[in-house]
Amino acid sequence: MKAPTIDGKVGIREQSSLLNDFRGRDLPAKAGVLCNLTFESPKVKRWRRIVDRSEKEQLVSSLRQELAESSLVIVALQTGLTVAQTLDLRRQMREAGAKFKVAKNTLVRLAISGTHNENIHTLLNGPTTLAYSKDPVAAAKITMKFANSNDKFKVIGGSLNGKILNAKDIEILSKLPSLDELRAKILGIISTPATRVAGVLQAPAGQLARVFSAYGKKA
Repeated sequence: MKAPTIDGKVGIREQSSLLNDFRGRDLPAKAGVLCNLTFESPKVKRWRRIVDRSEKEQLVSSLRQELAESSLVIVALQTGLTVAQTLDLRRQMREAGAKFKVAKNTLVRLAISGTHNENIHTLLNGPTTLAYSKDPVAAAKITMKFANSNDKFKVIGGSLNGKILNAKDIEILSKLPSLDELRAKILGIISTPATRVAGVLQAPAGQLARVFSAYGKKA
């Protein structure tokens, strides 16, 4: 229950009178009385609308910049995650260098309008969430891992450098090495004998092609 919000120009007795008219019973004539009713003057309502609009504009601007800097954006449907589960997923994303965001679809559409991620607008239906990262694999790994252990979280699709992806594409992407893993492997190759380097270079062309395709614009 919340304390009533009353315009500061209205006296305490007038507050009680107004509240009594709506509630149909006596209320203590003192500030801070608890009830279910919130009364706001037109001036307060206008101020609240201005603040809400400003907050939304800041959210859209911030999200637009973050998505523009990300090579991979994933859209997932969540149908009842607990606060603890959401915080855990956000923590895992952060540790992997990725981000997880819950925002209204209307605001996300504004954020992606005119950008290379605009093609995901068709996926924004229902209680959706976003996972994104500069690393073209990081967000995919955490998202798929979480989805496989939570039936209330389902990957719908996404975008990789402007190319639309379905859930299967993201699953395949999640099995590729991340940029950090790839760097470690390259350093390992550099420090190994030439015979092992030759072995890597002779790997199936299809395997190398998948890796190069995923990292082509971020290598």
